Amino acid sequence: MSSTEKKLGELGIAVPEILLPPNANLGRWATVACDQFTQDRAYWEKADEIAGYMPSTLRLILPEVYLDGDNADRTGSIHRAMRSYLDGGIFAVPRRGFVYIERDTPFNQRRMGLVAAVDLEQYSWAKNARPMIRPTEGTVAERLPPRMEIRRNAPLETSHIIMLIDDDTDTILPGLGERAKKNAPVYGGELMMDSGSVSGWLVDGEDDWAYLAAGLAKLADRAASGYLPGNDAPPGEKPFLFAVGDGNHSLASAKEIWEEYKSTAPPGENGMPPEHPCRYAIVEIESIYDPAIKFEPIHRIVFGLDFDRALALLSALPGFSSRAVAGREELAGLVAEQVKGNRFGIVSGDAGSGNRYALVETSAEGISTASLQPLLDRAVEASCIDYIHGEAELFRLALAPEKPATGILLPPVQKTGFFKTIAQQGPLPRKSFSMGEACEKRFYIECRKLFG
Repeated sequence: MSSTEKKLGELGIAVPEILLPPNANLGRWATVACDQFTQDRAYWEKADEIAGYMPSTLRLILPEVYLDGDNADRTGSIHRAMRSYLDGGIFAVPRRGFVYIERDTPFNQRRMGLVAAVDLEQYSWAKNARPMIRPTEGTVAERLPPRMEIRRNAPLETSHIIMLIDDDTDTILPGLGERAKKNAPVYGGELMMDSGSVSGWLVDGEDDWAYLAAGLAKLADRAASGYLPGNDAPPGEKPFLFAVGDGNHSLASAKEIWEEYKSTAPPGENGMPPEHPCRYAIVEIESIYDPAIKFEPIHRIVFGLDFDRALALLSALPGFSSRAVAGREELAGLVAEQVKGNRFGIVSGDAGSGNRYALVETSAEGISTASLQPLLDRAVEASCIDYIHGEAELFRLALAPEKPATGILLPPVQKTGFFKTIAQQGPLPRKSFSMGEACEKRFYIECRKLFG
């Protein structure tokens, strides 16, 4: 192992051996993240029709729309497909290196990423853990078993996990891209169902790896000195270098399978955890400051809660104040303004008094859900709360006369301070933000041997 690879290892990164079909038809091979379109079987039926009998990552995953509590048959079929692809010459010779990616979507400009392997020894989803790789939102243990069943003894791994780095100058990935694009791409093409296009370039040069290591080391140094009050790190604190943006439960499942393996395998050299491919998970690394990455708030609607009770509930927020607003356009504009603290919009339709709108202001800083969600959890039954993407949909539901409800319009999610908030407060409440539309999520493309 070279000195550069050792440095990358200290930063939680390993160089993977990537498996790709030669001359892959991405329109059939690549498949969107399994946790998208979870209420839309028609989407997945269409994906199945498009893939047909051609090799496809669709055969290597379990779309969550099909989660029904007993997926033994599906898991068996996935493992058989993995073995068939490995044994049947579907893949070209493994290529050792990272993959630099450029993704165009129907909604946003070109997005950059880097496929790499991350060390699960540097990650934990435990509540009070302070590792190098941390979840951005809370992990629900009950969601792990189906994912663990697929990964346990799986011959192959493919991934939809996206990790974020706090590169406020947004230079690491663009610089790496300039280097990678001096060579021909290893794949490129249109994705199924109007999801845009993607191209990937192998990053296999030692100089390029050194460039990546130097950039990540600078971020780690800054994280070690800049995220915590008084710059005093608690015991066990490691530089917070990677935040899991998408696929947290998949990464948590990979972690649990690695822990299972460690518990039964003989100890490695010097008592260190044994080397095995399942110690690592492939992910796509993206910069949070990439202009093409859009953080959208996920609004709340509470059924059975009227306008006045909603205001009374939010009055427990620090520095609370509220005032009536004339209409939805004014309310949306006020909530979107950048201010010190946070603003929320309250909207409800009332058969007797008509539509009502109020602006709530609070001195609570940071991600808005950090102060809002605990209030809702304490005061409202979980079954009464729904999480809404898009302000137009929130207004539609809150003002609908047939089902009384109050909508809570959340402010835009600010990228500045995002890592610092998680470092100081831990994972955010569930449904704190969304990274783009469903079709913009990561597609499964690259594979790697796991339990070969």
